[in-house]
Amino acid sequence: MSLDKIFNAESVAIIGASRNLTKRGYQAIKILLEEEFEGAIYPVNPKEKRILGLRCYPDVDSIPDSVDVALVTTPAATVPDILEACGRKGIAGVVAIAGGFGETGAKGIELETRLLETARNNNVRLVGPNTSGMMNLKSNLNLVGLKDAPRGDIALISQSGNMALSLITEAKIKSQRGFSYYVGVGNEVDIKFHEYLRFFKNDPETAAILMYVEGMRQGREFLQEAYKTTRQKPVILLKSGRSATGRKAAGSHTGAMAGISEVASTTFARAGICVVDNADELFSVAETLSCLPPIKNDRIAILADGGGHATIAADLLTDLGLTIPELTEHTQNNLRKILPPAATVRNPVDVAGGTDAEPTLFADCARIILNDPHVGGLLLVGLFGGYGIRFAESLALQEEDAAHQMGKLVVSRKKPIVVHSLYSYEKPHSLHLLRYYNIPVYDSIDVACRCIGALGEYGRYLGAYRAKTNFILNPEHKRKSAGVKIITGALEDGRDSLLETEGLELLALHGAMALFKDKSGRPVVKPHQSFVEKTGNNGNGYLATSEEEAAGFFRKIGKPVAMKVVSPDIIHKSDVKGVRLDIRTEEDVRGAFAAIMRNSKNYVPDADIRGILVSPMAEPGLEVIIGTKTDEQFGPIIMYGLGGIMVEILHDVAFRVVPISRRSAKKMIEETKSFPILRGVRGQAPRDRKAIENLLLICSEVMEAYPEIREMDLNPVIVHGQGLSIVDVRILLHASR
Repeated sequence: MSLDKIFNAESVAIIGASRNLTKRGYQAIKILLEEEFEGAIYPVNPKEKRILGLRCYPDVDSIPDSVDVALVTTPAATVPDILEACGRKGIAGVVAIAGGFGETGAKGIELETRLLETARNNNVRLVGPNTSGMMNLKSNLNLVGLKDAPRGDIALISQSGNMALSLITEAKIKSQRGFSYYVGVGNEVDIKFHEYLRFFKNDPETAAILMYVEGMRQGREFLQEAYKTTRQKPVILLKSGRSATGRKAAGSHTGAMAGISEVASTTFARAGICVVDNADELFSVAETLSCLPPIKNDRIAILADGGGHATIAADLLTDLGLTIPELTEHTQNNLRKILPPAATVRNPVDVAGGTDAEPTLFADCARIILNDPHVGGLLLVGLFGGYGIRFAESLALQEEDAAHQMGKLVVSRKKPIVVHSLYSYEKPHSLHLLRYYNIPVYDSIDVACRCIGALGEYGRYLGAYRAKTNFILNPEHKRKSAGVKIITGALEDGRDSLLETEGLELLALHGAMALFKDKSGRPVVKPHQSFVEKTGNNGNGYLATSEEEAAGFFRKIGKPVAMKVVSPDIIHKSDVKGVRLDIRTEEDVRGAFAAIMRNSKNYVPDADIRGILVSPMAEPGLEVIIGTKTDEQFGPIIMYGLGGIMVEILHDVAFRVVPISRRSAKKMIEETKSFPILRGVRGQAPRDRKAIENLLLICSEVMEAYPEIREMDLNPVIVHGQGLSIVDVRILLHASR
């Protein structure tokens, strides 16, 4: 059902209406009347006749007219029955304030389940429960009870009422912008984040969407909707619940998924969302993105009236990944004509006192700088707005004139200006004028830099939009019948993991064999399937069931080998001493076979041992790890990083949500701290990055193709100058599927 009838309701029932001034059922009616909500208001309370001059009804069924939305302020245990009554009445949506559901434990989860079933069975959409309410500030539909919220074009979605209050208060005090809607998501039992996002994407009076998120129940659907939304309007998000303590707090607060997973930040950014880590920057970034055009080339000019601020700004913008380009000679010459000889004109531009007696020069400099083809946006830092306060009152008029000119520049050049001013707290008229022209002003240089950085980030995303994934999984197009047979066989066998030989064969089916190279660098050709079934040779080794077979395979391989136990009952082979490396003679092969079998039986007496895998020893190289798992919020994800024991020590890894593109695979490799090692350091040869990219794409495809796979670990993968060797494969399955 569309959310339009909820957010744009023309009639509202207040269930749990009260004459008690401290109760939500009183405050809701009072604020609707004070803010002159034009629709009908129906208080519901069987003990009252009238509240605040309005007739009170004993129950929902008694209301003579149709009702669009109901605000329910009664205790948690009463809400399911009220939902049923609302369904009979044909009410489109219910906003449930009460806590005491999934956030409280087992009994609360049981009540929450009943609540959802009742809502579905009665065709009622549910906001919350455990929500602070919702507002449509355009129509004065205020079901929060918060007075004087500033009106504007930013939609606010929050899982915390206190965070919403903080953001609304900040907007009221510091900005000239405000909100079109607010909704408290609460426990997200029925209406999910992506549904709110879709509604605000389609709302013509919403320019940007601001979000505070603790956890999500349907993260994959949210990413798919965000991918569509961010192309049309910016989405700004603060994620919490990143630490272990934060995850516990998030779970106890909302009853939603316990915090945002470790992949969230990168994942949200891939969907075009501007992720903010600092709560103090959240509204400012949203304000900037809602009113200014994105920067198309990541290149920022800095205009300052002091060297210190210019240097700090340059450092901050560089840390944010933006470029501070040198201005063209033509631009520099034009600046020299109007600034004193001591001025710096290369970028950052320091006016060196040139504006002390003539602050209109700021506008002249801005015009020259924004005409430079190398420049995508301008950051003005320092004292602007304070010249009339610090030096002479007459200069205030010049600052106002400069503000008018800079406002018109943003429109004509379609390039943004963001201002940092030490005098923002004084609220001079010149800064008021800048905000009137949609030029945001901040008293913090860090916040100003983060805001113009967000314009660069958003412009960068839009420029590469067609290269991004849409987060849609298409397993039916990637599955192979032989792969299905391998997985089905394991599940029918009662196993929740594949044998290593099966895992290697599954990878081979999706093209991984081309990644295996012999000593001379030639690809190892995948044998015919019948040969695999007969001998156990999967192109990367042979499965021996006796000492004699193992010795024969050693002779066939013709170089040092590794030997590993293959058993569905032994996942961690090293733990049972089921691995032997660098075996160089037939005699040692026989001895290793016997020792591995003996050790395995000693550790797991009833182990179903299928044989011993005899593989050529991998050539030396760099150990990396590629892993996949099913994230509880976003579904299948993939990880890359340094392998072996280093992954646990350094945790130098990169994550992406599956499926990934080649561009994403390349970025994953490049964003790890160990990336320079692949390029070759201190005389070492470069490693085959293209082979890693190919294997990442194959693992992404396998994870997408077979939803039965719960987790996949390739660790280590040894990367050579040419090609790579997959030394160990572990694939775990969802046993219940």
